[in-house]
Amino acid sequence: MTETITFGVDPRIERSRRLVLTAAIDLLGELGYSGITIEAVAARSGVAKSTIYRHWVGKVELLEDAFAELKPPFEVRVGGSVRDRIIDLLEQLATHIAGSDWSSCLPAMIEAAERDPVAQKLQRKISTGRRKLLVSLLREGVASGELPRHVDPELAADCLAGAIMVRRLMSLDVLKPSDVRHLVGQVLHED
Repeated sequence: MTETITFGVDPRIERSRRLVLTAAIDLLGELGYSGITIEAVAARSGVAKSTIYRHWVGKVELLEDAFAELKPPFEVRVGGSVRDRIIDLLEQLATHIAGSDWSSCLPAMIEAAERDPVAQKLQRKISTGRRKLLVSLLREGVASGELPRHVDPELAADCLAGAIMVRRLMSLDVLKPSDVRHLVGQVLHED
């Protein structure tokens, strides 16, 4: 029997990484995109600028990793109806933005994306994965006949996720997971 030896990440590096990512998210929520500098992150985290630059080229790469930590991968169960899988995905989104740092950082990224092409590119990258997953489920539902043929998967994805985002970011309220089923029925003209 062959024994495989694996080397883990140095706990000090992991601790520093965690401190830096937390500081970046905190600063983004407090000061907005333009308030994020490597200097500010170093001061907040207590990690040297040289250490930060060893792991990230600049603030864009740092924020990309920070958002990856904040945004858990949304999981879609295998099997079951497409409609139920769409509801499950949207319930995960509603739950996630109801109580996470992500919802305090998202307005800062949206605002920055209006003015800064680099922030715009980062914002698109952040939001692309979830949207692709939702569009794919909607396409599957239309193709299988489970959803009405008139449903435009791209537009329906915007309406479904958009309603959850607007409720959280504009009215500072959350769409309860129990309301997601009704939202899906309304948008897809099933209720």
